Amino acid sequence: MEGLIVLIIFAILVLIIVAKTAIVVPQQSAYVVERLGRYAGTLDAGFHILVPFIDVVRYKHSLKETAIDIPAQVCITRDNVQVGVDGVLYLKVLNPERASYGISDYHFAISQLAQTTLRSEVGKIDLDKTFEERTNINTQVVSEVDKATDPWGVKVLRYEIKNITPPSDVLAAMEKQMRAEREKRAVILTSEGQRDAAVNTAEGAKQEVIKASEARRQQQINEAEGQAAAIMAVARATAEGIREVAAAMQSPGGAEAVQLRVAEQYITQFGNLAQKTNTMIIPATTSDIGGMIATAMQVVKKTS
Repeated sequence: MEGLIVLIIFAILVLIIVAKTAIVVPQQSAYVVERLGRYAGTLDAGFHILVPFIDVVRYKHSLKETAIDIPAQVCITRDNVQVGVDGVLYLKVLNPERASYGISDYHFAISQLAQTTLRSEVGKIDLDKTFEERTNINTQVVSEVDKATDPWGVKVLRYEIKNITPPSDVLAAMEKQMRAEREKRAVILTSEGQRDAAVNTAEGAKQEVIKASEARRQQQINEAEGQAAAIMAVARATAEGIREVAAAMQSPGGAEAVQLRVAEQYITQFGNLAQKTNTMIIPATTSDIGGMIATAMQVVKKTS
């Protein structure tokens, strides 16, 4: 019976020793080991054997990227407006030794640094630009906090602002401003549309006048060309008639035929003049028709 108790005690001691000496470190983790109260080394992922009751795992760190929620805080902008801002900070442990001995609680320290840096950056810009400058604010917070956390073996990767909440009265004023801006843009667009329509109408009227004037000019040119062609045709016909008359006069009996034709035309036109008007134009020598015919023949001969 006593031997069984001793065996059980021995088994318990063996289990305790094994638990103290055999350590399995998970992937993406690091254990900081102290030997008799002093830093002895850092255990990476895998199986490790420690010296029982001498080596102790003092700190356990995750090497994964970690997100820290930065509590909401009140920041004052450059134009003295209070806004509530909160965000998320992403960090990663690069040196487990410095993260263990460089600071007591790097999570809390980094959170406080992020808040103070955020207040400083928001205080440099006006309220209207806080929404536009989110990217720049995030970049500045990461830059400043990363400089401070380098001695702690922690790398700050990025910071993201989640919400920017102005007071209710400021929100109402911003809404009115945005509404006024939209109405202003609507009025401007309407006026620009009317202006463009007026310009297009004027341009259309101008083109219409130009086209009409060009059409009239072309019409006048065509009419002038037509009249010129008609005059030339009449002139050619007249010349041809004169040549025919001249040729006829050169033929036998042609002169007598011309004299007879002139006499007929003279008598006909004189008779028409007597019928159409009450006023009579009587030649000085009405009986000398032969003299008139001779004179006309002289003109015809000269023309020929």
